[in-house]
Amino acid sequence: MSAGHDHSGHHHHDHAPKLDHLNAAFIWGIILNSAFVVIEVVAGLYTHSLSLLTDAGHNLSDVASLALALLAFKLTKVNANDNYTYGYKRSTIIVSFFNAVILFVAVGFIIYEAIMRFMHTETVAGGTMAWVAFIGIGINAFTAWLFVKDKDTDLNVKGAYLHMAVDAIVSFGVVISGLVIYFTKLYWIDSAVSLIIAIVILRGTWSLLKDSLRLEMDGVPKAMELEKIKAELMKCKGIIDVHHMHVWALSTTENALTAHLVINSELLPTFNSIKKDLRHRLQHMDINHATFEPEIEEEDCKQLNCD
Repeated sequence: MSAGHDHSGHHHHDHAPKLDHLNAAFIWGIILNSAFVVIEVVAGLYTHSLSLLTDAGHNLSDVASLALALLAFKLTKVNANDNYTYGYKRSTIIVSFFNAVILFVAVGFIIYEAIMRFMHTETVAGGTMAWVAFIGIGINAFTAWLFVKDKDTDLNVKGAYLHMAVDAIVSFGVVISGLVIYFTKLYWIDSAVSLIIAIVILRGTWSLLKDSLRLEMDGVPKAMELEKIKAELMKCKGIIDVHHMHVWALSTTENALTAHLVINSELLPTFNSIKKDLRHRLQHMDINHATFEPEIEEEDCKQLNCD
C-alpha cells in the first residue's frame, strides 16, 4: 500500500521559525567581536595578561562560531537537488556541534596556559587589563541582546547567545581581577581567573554539545516526547494505532516524522482528509515534514522491527 507524504510548505500554517532578521545580528556580532579580539590581543601582549589573551582566544572562537552559524543559515536557503533531497538544512546541526567542539578545544588550551602561568608568574598591568575587559562587557552584552529574543527557537541562535552572555560574565571577572591585581599586586590571580573562565565556558558549552550531538545522531529533539506525539495522532478520527514511528531533526529549526498508521478500513477512502488532520496536529507540535504509511486493521505489518 502506498505511503502518503506531506510537507509543511503545502499547508497554510507554517510553524518553522523565520530567522532571516538575524542576519544583521550575526554580522554585527562578527564585526564587533573581531575588533575586540584585536584590542584584547594587543592589550594582552602589552600587559602580559593571560586572562586577556585567553579571553581573546575564546572571543576568536566566538567569531568563527558566528560566521559558521551565519553560513549554515545561508545554506538552508539553497534548494534541494538530486544529491541532497532535503537541501543543506542539516548544516545547521553540523555547525552547532562543531561550535561546541571548538569551545572545548579552547578550554583545554586555557587550562594548560593557566597551569603553566601558575608555575611561572609574570607581572601584569592590572589597570589596563581592567579597562580593556570593561569594554568587552559592553560589546558582549550588546551582542547577546541581539540574540536574546530568538534564543529558544534555534540551537545555533542559543549557542550564539550563550557564547556572548558567557563572554560578558567572563569580561566582568577579568575587570575584577584586574582591579585586585592593580591594588594588591597578587599576580597569580590572573591565572586563577583564567581557570574560572575555563569552568564557566565548560558549563555553558556542555548542554550545547549534548543537544547538538543528539540531533547529529538523529535522536528525538529534546523538547519532544514520542508518547505525546503518538497520543495526539491517535486523537484523529479513524486512527486505531500508530507504530514504527520515528522523529528526528532535519535542521536546528525543522523536524520530521515517519509512522505506520493502522486505519479503520471503512475510512481508508478518506485517507487524504485524515492526512490533513494529522499534518495540522503535527504542525502545532513543531513537526514540519511527515510521511505516513497506512495499514488496515486486518493487515499484518511485514516490516522488520515494526512496533
